[in-house]
Amino acid sequence: MSEKLPPQPQDLTPPAQLPWLRRLTARLLGRGLNRLRAQHRDSWFLGHATGQRTGHAEGLREGFDEGHAVGYEAGRQVLVIRDTRAEEHGVPGLDDALFDDWRLPLTAELKKRFKADVAARLPAHAQPSAAQWKMIFSDTPSTCVIAGAGAGKSTSLVLRILLLRQYLGYELDAMTVVTFTRESRKDFISRLLQVFSQWQVPLSPVQARELVRTFHSRILPLVRSLPGFSQVRAFETLGSELPTGAEADAESNPFDLRINDAQRQQLNLCYRDLLRASPRFAELIAGLRREAIQLKALEKDHPDVQKRVAVTQLSASRDEELCDTIEDLWFRAGAWPIKGIEPSRETVEINGSRFHFHGHIAELDAWVVLGFDPGENQNYKRPGAKLPVWAEWVIKRTLFQAFCDKPVIWLGNYAEARRLTASLAGDAVAGPGFDYKVKGELAAVPLLDAFVGAAGFIENLGLDVSVAVKGMSFPQGDTDALFFEALSLYWKALEEHLLDQSPPVMTYNRMFALFGENNPENLRLLPDPLLRPMAHLMIDEFQDVSPQIVSWIRASLREIRRRGPDMHAGRAAQHSSLLCVGDDWQSIYGWRGSSPKYFMEFAKAFVSPSTTRVMLTDNYRSHQYIIDAAEHVVRSAPSIAGKKARAMGPAAGECCPVQVQERDEAALAEQVIEHYNRGESVMILFRKSADKLLISNHIQSVINVDSSLPHGQRRLKQLTYHSAKGLQADAVFMLGDCQYVTRSPYKNQVYRLAGLGKSGDPEAFDTAQKEEILRLAYVAITRAVRYCYWHVEKPGADQAGQPRASLQVDGKKVFFEDLRG
Repeated sequence: MSEKLPPQPQDLTPPAQLPWLRRLTARLLGRGLNRLRAQHRDSWFLGHATGQRTGHAEGLREGFDEGHAVGYEAGRQVLVIRDTRAEEHGVPGLDDALFDDWRLPLTAELKKRFKADVAARLPAHAQPSAAQWKMIFSDTPSTCVIAGAGAGKSTSLVLRILLLRQYLGYELDAMTVVTFTRESRKDFISRLLQVFSQWQVPLSPVQARELVRTFHSRILPLVRSLPGFSQVRAFETLGSELPTGAEADAESNPFDLRINDAQRQQLNLCYRDLLRASPRFAELIAGLRREAIQLKALEKDHPDVQKRVAVTQLSASRDEELCDTIEDLWFRAGAWPIKGIEPSRETVEINGSRFHFHGHIAELDAWVVLGFDPGENQNYKRPGAKLPVWAEWVIKRTLFQAFCDKPVIWLGNYAEARRLTASLAGDAVAGPGFDYKVKGELAAVPLLDAFVGAAGFIENLGLDVSVAVKGMSFPQGDTDALFFEALSLYWKALEEHLLDQSPPVMTYNRMFALFGENNPENLRLLPDPLLRPMAHLMIDEFQDVSPQIVSWIRASLREIRRRGPDMHAGRAAQHSSLLCVGDDWQSIYGWRGSSPKYFMEFAKAFVSPSTTRVMLTDNYRSHQYIIDAAEHVVRSAPSIAGKKARAMGPAAGECCPVQVQERDEAALAEQVIEHYNRGESVMILFRKSADKLLISNHIQSVINVDSSLPHGQRRLKQLTYHSAKGLQADAVFMLGDCQYVTRSPYKNQVYRLAGLGKSGDPEAFDTAQKEEILRLAYVAITRAVRYCYWHVEKPGADQAGQPRASLQVDGKKVFFEDLRG
C-alpha cells in the first residue's frame, strides 16, 4: 500500500538568502542585464517557482520517507493506551459464604485403618453399609444425609464423631451434636459412651452431655455471656426447680405447649399491668370477652335444631324445674351465686314458648344461663323425669342457640364460672378469665395460652410478632383482628416484663432471635470458646428444624468464618462444617412452625463450595410390606426424589401386610392381648387422649401385668402418633385416622410472610398440613417391625371431603389387607 504525501503548501517559501555582498552584486548585475534586455524577468520567476516547487516536493517526499521509517521503528516500541474504563469507581463484591473452601484431611491410609478398626470392634450387624461409610467419610464443608425410617443413622453419626475425635484429633469442644427431644438425646449419649469405650477413648458422661445437646440448651450460655444477662432464665424452664447453673443442660421439649403455674403467674402479672396502663388493650379485651363467652348461634336448619325443635313446648313446660335443679347443683358446689351476676329468672320467648335465664351481667349487658358441669353424675335426673338433667340441658341450649335474639352467656362448668367471677371482680392478676378460640385451632383455650401459642408459631417462623401482625388483614367484624392487635400489645409488654424480673427471664425464641441473621452484631460479642462448639455441627432430625433455628445456625457459621484462622490457632479442629441428617417423610411438626423446606432445599439454604449428599435407603427395622405400605401412603406428598427403602434387618424375610379395618376397640384389644401374650413388644398409638382412656379400659389386665415389671422389661407402650417417632415395637396398633379437619386463616397469612409454601398458594399452611397428615401416618406405620394394624373410624357427614391419610390405602396392593366394608 503506497504512502500518501502531505498536501502541497499554498505559498512558496523563498529560498534562503545569500550573504549581503553577493546579494548586492547579484542585484546590480540583474538590473544591468534587465536594462540591456539580456534576461526575461517573468521567465526567471516562472522557472524559479517551478524549480522551487519541484525541489520542495522532492524534499518533502524524501523527508517523509526517511521520517516515516525512523518513526515507525520507534513507534513499535511504544504502547498505545486507550482508556476504556467505566466512569464509576470499583466496588468489591460481598463474600457472604458460610464456609471456607476446604476439605477434611482424610487420607486413604486413615480410612483403611478406621475401617479395619470398626470391623474388628463392632459386631457384624453393626458394620456400616457403603452409603453409611460415605456419610462417615464426608470431607466437604456441608453434608446432607437423607435417612429413612430405621436407616441406622445414629450408629453412623456416632462413628463420625469417633473419626473426628480419635483419628483426626479434633477437640470435643469444637463439636456439637443436636437432637430434638429428651428421649433421643439420652439414647444417643448412651450409644456414644458405648462405642467410645470399645475404642478405649476417654469420654465421661459429663463430656458426652456437653457434646450432645438440644438447640435450646446450646443457646442459653450464649445469652448469659452478654453484659447484664449472666443469670438470665428461660421462660420455658420456670417452675422446673433446676439448681443454679443447670438450665444449660435442661432437656426442655420444644413441642410441649403446656403452661405451668410459675409461667402463668408471670403471664397474669403482665396482663394486669398492661390492662391498667393501656386503654386500647382494655378495650380489645372487653370485645374479645364479649365474643368468647357469648353463646354461639346455630342455623335453624342445623340437624341438631331440626331434631330438638319438635320438643320445644315440652322442654319449656319443665324449664323452671330444670333451672331449680341446676341451681341447686351449683349452690352445693359453692359456685352460685356469682359476684357480678345478678340472679334473675327473667324469661325469653323461644319459638313461641317461654324459657328462663338464671341471671344478668350489667357490665356486659348479657343474660346468663347455668349449665350442667361435666363432673356431675351423668345419670342424675329430676324426680319423675325420663331424661337425665344433662340431656334436658342440651335441648335447651340448642333451642337458645337457634332462636334466642338476646346476648346470652352460657356457663358450662364451675371452673369457667370461677374464672369469670375473678374477672368481673376486677382481679386482673387472675388473668382474663375466659377462653378464646382462634380460627383454625381445634379448641378454645385460656386467652393468654392462646397468645403464647400464636406468638410461638409466628416467632418459630423467624418473624417478629408486631411486624407479622402488621402484615395481616381480616374481614370486617372478624374478632381475630381484635385478638392479634391485643397480642401485638401484650407480647411486647410481656418481653419487657420478663426482662424486669430478678434474675431476668427470656423466651427461647427471643434468645434465638438475638443471635439470628438480623442481629449479627450480637454474635461478635461472643468469645471464641462459646462460639467454637458450633464450628463442627451435626444435627439429627433436621427435617423438623424451624426458620428461626435456621437463621441462628447460618448466622453462627457466618461469624465463625468471619473470624478466620485466628479462632482455631493451635488447634487440630480448623474451619467449620455442617452435617444434617433427616427424612422429609418424617416431618410432622409443621403445626408448631417447623418446615421440611430447609432439608429438601439443603444446598440452597446452606450454600457451600462443595456439598456431599448421601441417601441411606436400607431399613434395618421393618420388613418390605410395612415399608411399601408406608411409602404408598406418603407418596403423594412432595418429597426428595429417588427415595425407595429396602428391608435389610432381621425381619426382612417376613411378609405380613398392614391390616386396615373399621374401628373396633374390642377387636383391637383382643389383638393386643394376643401379641403381648406371645412375648412380643406392643405399641398402641392414638390421636386423642380420650382414645387412650377408651382402649385402656379394654386392656387393663395387660396394663397391670406390664406395669409390674422392671422398666427395661416392659413391652407395652401407649403413645400419641407424634411422640412415637424414633421408637419401634414388634406389633403396632394405630387407633384413629390422620386427618386435617380445619383451616387456619392467620397461619396461612403468616406462612406467606415467612416465604413458605408455593408461590401463589393463598392457603400455604393448610396445604402443608394436608401433606403432613400423610407423613404422620408414614411415621406411625414405620414404627412396626413385623405387624401393623390400623383401626380407622368412619367419617361423619360433616367430614365428607376432608383429607384423610386412610384414603391412600389401596386394598389391591399386596402390602395392604383392607378389611373395611
